Amino acid sequence: MKKINLIFTALLVPIDYLMIFCAGLGAYYLRVGSFIQEIRPVFFEIDLGEYLTIIAVVGIFFLITFALAGLYSIRRHKGFMHEIGRVFIGCSAALTIIIIVIFFQREFFSSRFIILFGWLFSCVSVMVGRGIIRSIQRILLARGIGLRLVALVGSDPTSEELAGELHKNPSLGIRVAVRYEHFDDDAKKDLHDRVAADRIDDIIVAQRGMPTNEMLPIKECADDYHLGFHYSAGLFEFQSPHIQLETIADVPVVEVLRTRLDGWGKIWKRIFDIVLSFLVMLLLSPIILLVSILIKIDSQGPVIVSLERIGERGKTFKFYKFRSMVKNAHLLKKELLRENDRRDGPLFKIKDDPRVTRVGRLIRKLSLDELPQLWNVFHGDMSLVGPRPHQPDEITNYQRHHKKVLSIKAGATGLAQVSGSSDIPFEEEVALDSFYIDHWSLLSDFKIIIRTILKMLSDGLPLTG
Repeated sequence: MKKINLIFTALLVPIDYLMIFCAGLGAYYLRVGSFIQEIRPVFFEIDLGEYLTIIAVVGIFFLITFALAGLYSIRRHKGFMHEIGRVFIGCSAALTIIIIVIFFQREFFSSRFIILFGWLFSCVSVMVGRGIIRSIQRILLARGIGLRLVALVGSDPTSEELAGELHKNPSLGIRVAVRYEHFDDDAKKDLHDRVAADRIDDIIVAQRGMPTNEMLPIKECADDYHLGFHYSAGLFEFQSPHIQLETIADVPVVEVLRTRLDGWGKIWKRIFDIVLSFLVMLLLSPIILLVSILIKIDSQGPVIVSLERIGERGKTFKFYKFRSMVKNAHLLKKELLRENDRRDGPLFKIKDDPRVTRVGRLIRKLSLDELPQLWNVFHGDMSLVGPRPHQPDEITNYQRHHKKVLSIKAGATGLAQVSGSSDIPFEEEVALDSFYIDHWSLLSDFKIIIRTILKMLSDGLPLTG
């Protein structure tokens, strides 16, 4: 899922709320205006401040009904007329709730005019707001921004129909970049080249009657390249803990979600990361300043080092840490490889590493060298909780099941770290990270952060690497 599409979906919530609030305010001023009062005088008294509180609460009811009506679905592949219908249903359901509340709480409100026109204005204003958002998206899609490029597999009428509908409806935000009638070795090589050039986001299989033994290699390719995987509904039985039925250009399609962190899960986790990382950086700023001074006094070299790490979908990013080693420590790494303490897997660890400085040993013991990673989290390169950041030379030795840890952002801490730090076997570490990916929730993130703090206080926890 493109990041910009997640942003637009998240923006719908405050925009809808603003439109509803303005609609309620407009209905109020219309009712107390001189034109309507000449027709029917006002027989009720309500303070404007009290009324604003009422519509602020009512707006939440509207958002809840909108969510239940599917108006905040991440994967919106329907036309605007379908969305208008959903808005009407959502506003009407909210109106029904308001009427029920008024019936049981007679003192709550008594102006039927404001209620009726508030509902009418809400329908219109929300439709207008969403129409503006769609117009902006169409402009961006025309420039290739937010466009999902898919590889379509199949040669029967279903794939023909899907390809034709996607071509006729560019506003859906999906473009068929390449079509494979058969997923043979040539197709695999072509797909590899396109992924390397960042020109494929998803694979859609629309070949009815395709045997499972032909389908599974396509799914494995999608997993290897961290691509979205979709197939025609009813095409074959696929066992996955995360599947979602959707409609693309009126063709029913099943999407196999890589993790629970697709869609709104990703949005909530990002909000959690931004807020908490900012607060922690603010709270620990005196410690960050003190560590910076000690490093500068202790040895030559920069205070903060940036290292290349592999994150979500195998993309590289700059990983920040307080420098805890001597200058040019990377030049000594090859000489120390034979002393690698992690012989059960591809990770590189050396006990009592001679490259570590005096201050470096202290800040490593207290995990203070990890503090600059809060900027990685705030910037969006990492998450507070997730698998370890991966070194480029490590992932070349990863097997297929190891690469699952690349399906989400690397974390400053994680389930594997709080379950044994760097001492647990590599395969067990991967299993713990995979379990976290499959069973993610905000509550699990909160629990892991609490466990991290307790472990740091008890014995010092080297978090990432």
